[in-house]
Amino acid sequence: MQLWALYWHISKLSDNPIAVSGIGLARFLPILLFGLIGGVFADQHNRRRIILITQSVMALVALALALLTWSGQIQIWHIYLLTAVQAAAISFDLPARQSMVPNLIGDRRDLPSAFSLQSIASNTGAIVGPALSGLVIASFGQHFTYLFNAVSFLSVIAALLAIGPVAQQMLPKRAVTRLGFDFPAIAEGFRFILHQPIIFSSMMLDFGATFFSSANSLLPFVAQQILHVGPVEYGWLSAAQAIGAVTVGFFMAQRSDVRRQGTLLIGAVVVFGLATILFGLSTGFWVAMLALILIGAADSLSTILRNTIRQLQTPDYIRGRMVSINQIFFQGGPHLGEIEAGAVAQAFGFVPAIISGGIGCIVTAALVAWKWPHLRRYNGDEPTAVAAAPAD
Repeated sequence: MQLWALYWHISKLSDNPIAVSGIGLARFLPILLFGLIGGVFADQHNRRRIILITQSVMALVALALALLTWSGQIQIWHIYLLTAVQAAAISFDLPARQSMVPNLIGDRRDLPSAFSLQSIASNTGAIVGPALSGLVIASFGQHFTYLFNAVSFLSVIAALLAIGPVAQQMLPKRAVTRLGFDFPAIAEGFRFILHQPIIFSSMMLDFGATFFSSANSLLPFVAQQILHVGPVEYGWLSAAQAIGAVTVGFFMAQRSDVRRQGTLLIGAVVVFGLATILFGLSTGFWVAMLALILIGAADSLSTILRNTIRQLQTPDYIRGRMVSINQIFFQGGPHLGEIEAGAVAQAFGFVPAIISGGIGCIVTAALVAWKWPHLRRYNGDEPTAVAAAPAD
């Protein structure tokens, strides 16, 4: 709800598409700076406690956005700064949160279903949130979208408290700097990934595809200048990708025997690119809606498969660092892609920016399939590297 409201908010504060792209930079730089530290923290400290702290910080960010907007003092630099603070919290939140999922699962065969259910939960919020953001902006005002988001974090915190203690394998704490830099531990994470072609190639696929095919930041301009719709329709367009994602999530949640996972993963990225091209060619609301639903469906299938492959091939003691390095790829791709899309749109227009991104996505999938045949041949029943059982 908040992210799509921010895009709309900036489009009202500035007529330049590049201004919206600044959100991508503000979200990526903190991840680049703190992401690796967040991975070490997730392996050395209690993951559930880390998430409690980060979710509280994000609630305060939403509250600050609400108060600044309500008072009429909000400026673009406020949005960039608070977005950066939130991204810094995410740098610690994401490695801990994703690494904790396998700790909650008794049978590794249930992991694809677990990630599918997680995708359903997340994307259901991604359907309701953007749709509500358009209605709230139109009915109550921009500041209420941020206020509602701030209040919603209370349910997240309550859920974390209800989970109770979660067992995990801890990385032994070694001598670190006051800022928490455990350089040997970080280097160990990089060495692990570089020696795992399946994991590394999936990261490269993720980064390249989302870098070229990240036109979300342009949606407010497409909605207003090409489709000629208002904030309510914009809210539904914003939710369209999540509709496709939830549909795929329900299907995948029923499957525990998915095979030919590498081929499915590469194929999903190709569909992602084709649907992006369709969105770029759209001049009507319903065609654009369909294209965005297809984008969300392909992205969801890709995300579920990537998460399953990586988690199964990573031992628990190093999982936080794997996720933290991975987040530089999967967060960096779309965030830097937003900057690229805004720059191309500024120079050549919205349609060329979106279509060229879809083509780049397809080319990336072809190159990864050619360069790393290990990923293309990955079936899903290979031996895993996950430890036998979680332990304190």
